Amino acid sequence: MRVLLLVAALAALAAPPLAASVDVEHYRGYKLLTATPKDEAQVGVVRALGAWRDVDLFTHRVVPGADAVLMVPPASLPAAQRVLADKGVQYDVTNHDVQESVNDERDRQHKALTARAHTAIPTFQRYMRYAEIATYLQQTAKSYPNLVTLMNAGKTYEGRDMLGLRISTSGGKSRRGIIVDAGIHAREWISPPVAIYLIQQLTEHQSANSALLADLDWYIMPVANPDGYEYTHTRERFWRKNRSTKNSRWCPGTDLNRNFGYHYRESGASDWPCDETYAGPSAFSEIESANIRDWILQCNAAKNVKVYLTFHSYGPMILYPWGYANDIPPADDTAELLAIANEANDAMIKAGSEKFEVQNSAGLYPAAGASDDWSKGVADIPKAYTIELPPGGKNGFDMPANRIVGVVQSVFEGIKVFAAHAKLL
Repeated sequence: MRVLLLVAALAALAAPPLAASVDVEHYRGYKLLTATPKDEAQVGVVRALGAWRDVDLFTHRVVPGADAVLMVPPASLPAAQRVLADKGVQYDVTNHDVQESVNDERDRQHKALTARAHTAIPTFQRYMRYAEIATYLQQTAKSYPNLVTLMNAGKTYEGRDMLGLRISTSGGKSRRGIIVDAGIHAREWISPPVAIYLIQQLTEHQSANSALLADLDWYIMPVANPDGYEYTHTRERFWRKNRSTKNSRWCPGTDLNRNFGYHYRESGASDWPCDETYAGPSAFSEIESANIRDWILQCNAAKNVKVYLTFHSYGPMILYPWGYANDIPPADDTAELLAIANEANDAMIKAGSEKFEVQNSAGLYPAAGASDDWSKGVADIPKAYTIELPPGGKNGFDMPANRIVGVVQSVFEGIKVFAAHAKLL
């Protein structure tokens, strides 16, 4: 198998290398402000500042006493600092030039890419490009024909294949199933390696993980936003959305995790194309979210899928439905959702992870049109979770590659817990 994957790695060299002449100065002069609100009033100030159209609030969980990170462009810096000072919000400038840390990450990635001919895939020593990931999925299906089936959910806006795998010892006829996706937000590079490591454990190490394969079908899509993911490697490192220009030529992209058709755009989503959380003109307006919808429905055609996991960054948090509003009755199975998440959290901590915050999605902040709510509310998957992986690096999203292994190994222990409960549902 290793020989075959080394061949696949060599084949992936045909993909374009990481270009050094692209928009490498996009974040020149941008700064990170780390604010620490002391009460709910100051939390409101930080969130309001994060809603400015040229300011990016990196931190999901903004609560009193905890740090919240904002990326601020040079033109808005004086006004942002004035707002924080006027409202008495303590803050520090924790990155004086975001572009410098982007350049450092790009240089490390480029050096690793130039050496990739000597590295079998998958690799967890660097962040794989989408062409490599696609090659790995294709080769894995060929190498394990009695276990793995390649699935193509369709084309992206820019024409890339949205690939996933079904891993099953029963040809997809197990009584229970679990769906895993990652990378729906382009800049969250640490999430695809979690899905890829899971695939490797279920295939190359299937004997050691036979309990995970017994009467349980796995459906795994490592990169749910291929166009955006590639764009973060070649142009804008902190791009979040897809790359469609059909809704706006000047402000491309839609937040795919606000584009699902369940309480669409009721909260936490924007109708302005330039916003990071732009939800699109209508539910499932984006080809990628429509493809994911159809893929999930195909996987769950027999109504045997019991758990849906979607990996994001950064947290660390485990979030459960409902996320579209916080003034509604909780899900009927909230106690179960919470108990399973806490058990997974304990398993990851035992494996060396930092602690994940476990909470209702809307308790963090209401956000309608997300894939986890839709999977539970429409696709009839009983347990659905968004898992926000740990932060890293100077900017939160730029976890150093030497930390990938630690993250994927500890998260795998949490996935085992979700799988065990899927078998009981």
